[in-house]
Amino acid sequence: MAVEPLSKHTPLESFINHKNDTGMQCGNYTIDIPELKPGEQYRFHFDATACVGCHCCEVACNEQNANPDDIKWRRVGEMETGTFPDTLQLFNSMSCNHCIDPECLRGCPTESYIKLDNGIVWHDDPSCIGCQYCTWNCPYEVPVFNPDRGIVTKCHMCVDKLEAGQTPACVQACPGGAIEIEAVNVEQWLAEDMAKEGVAPHLPDIEITKPTTRYTLPDLPEGQEVRPADEHILKPAHAELPLVFMTVLTQVSVGAFLALFLGQLLYSLGFNLPKPNLVMAILAFLPAAIGLPLSAMHLGRPGKAMSAMKNWKTSWLSREAIALGAYTGLATLTAGLYFLNVGGALLLLLEALTLGIGLYGIYAQSMIYRIKARPSWNRKSTTKRFFGSGYVGFLLIATALLASNGAQGATVLLAVTLLAGMGQALVIFEEVMFYRHLDKEDPLYYQYNRSRILLQEHFGSIKKFRVYSLAAFGLALPLLAILFTASALTGLAIATLVVATLGALASELAGRYLFYRTVVPLGLAGNFFAGNQRH
Repeated sequence: MAVEPLSKHTPLESFINHKNDTGMQCGNYTIDIPELKPGEQYRFHFDATACVGCHCCEVACNEQNANPDDIKWRRVGEMETGTFPDTLQLFNSMSCNHCIDPECLRGCPTESYIKLDNGIVWHDDPSCIGCQYCTWNCPYEVPVFNPDRGIVTKCHMCVDKLEAGQTPACVQACPGGAIEIEAVNVEQWLAEDMAKEGVAPHLPDIEITKPTTRYTLPDLPEGQEVRPADEHILKPAHAELPLVFMTVLTQVSVGAFLALFLGQLLYSLGFNLPKPNLVMAILAFLPAAIGLPLSAMHLGRPGKAMSAMKNWKTSWLSREAIALGAYTGLATLTAGLYFLNVGGALLLLLEALTLGIGLYGIYAQSMIYRIKARPSWNRKSTTKRFFGSGYVGFLLIATALLASNGAQGATVLLAVTLLAGMGQALVIFEEVMFYRHLDKEDPLYYQYNRSRILLQEHFGSIKKFRVYSLAAFGLALPLLAILFTASALTGLAIATLVVATLGALASELAGRYLFYRTVVPLGLAGNFFAGNQRH
């Protein structure tokens, strides 16, 4: 059969149009989209026995969606097993799994994810602010940040092609017919088939998002480990510096406000302690006022930052934004009451409300990171260390209190600060012991162990600074300041506290930097060509 010239279209478009007109086959299958019945949705089927690892699917996807070569909606992972010469290479071509319970949708603060009636998880580009939280939440690391557009983008199964009766570009381009579009009965898949056909080596737990992709795998040798082909490559995660400063400063602010509230409460109850003043109130809200706007620097579209509060029903990020925004506003109002010299029950009530909202904001902030896709974050210690950073705020208020001739009150607050510092030190010690005694039978051992290697071999000097500086500035110097205060060496005590506060802040910033840089996500094994995934 003669083939007409195809100069009017791009090569891929021409090939599609030509197949549709002539009934040609692409590879070993015809273009045939199944009709959905009630209770069904579309899904991908990947046949690993047919994949040769040519990456044609990646190229076709990029061409179809006009993505640059470093933005990949479909990626081919590589695994291997056996010992030479008896080896087996295994490929996994993965795009979006169009999950039944997508974490990206639940976590998105702007409700930019929509699960369509046909099961496709659609990303609404115009409403995206580029916060990249979905890139953390997705255990497969499917959403990818496009810095040129300032938003996250992802596979939509070429839904426009499906509506036209065509299969997606990746399906059409695969020379081995390893990728197909199928209809799946959701209830049957969840009840019977997902645990058998929805799994492949080194994929995350299917219970996290209930993915719909079906796998056909070769017979794998019994007793032999399937290894990611990129296991020898270990790169630190993105530093997220705006978030390093934002999280620490807001936590310091809430800690300082707690000290302010306790001082006001004890003074109101008649204890012989100095009354908190305007300087302390300013020092309490100022770190949050500085830190909170820094989060906008993390966004691809900072001008749309306010829309991050939209999805308060399911997104911890939205809840954090609302709570810490309200906290900062109320803390500023509290400082205004101190400026106007308004005290009594009104001030105490406002401080209690502000503190409650601030504490919830820090809890919500910690829950942003308690996600299954990033194991080293998804631990109770994350919440503990986020609250623990508040001891720096205690130091800040104690310094101001001592400088305003409140030696007795400063001594009481420093005693509380020592307890808070010891609490933070115990959390860090708990983390050190956790990584020292990892359980090799833990299904997350691979990720935990790689985080351990990053901590010890890539960032060993920063880790040592974090541990020793916490002991020095969070424990030793506050204790020394207490002794100086008791000896009426007020000037020396103030200087000691200034050094302790700055050093403790540096220690917490170093710890938070390690927190971001040493996380190892789940994701696609053997993902050499990850493109713009930020790790």
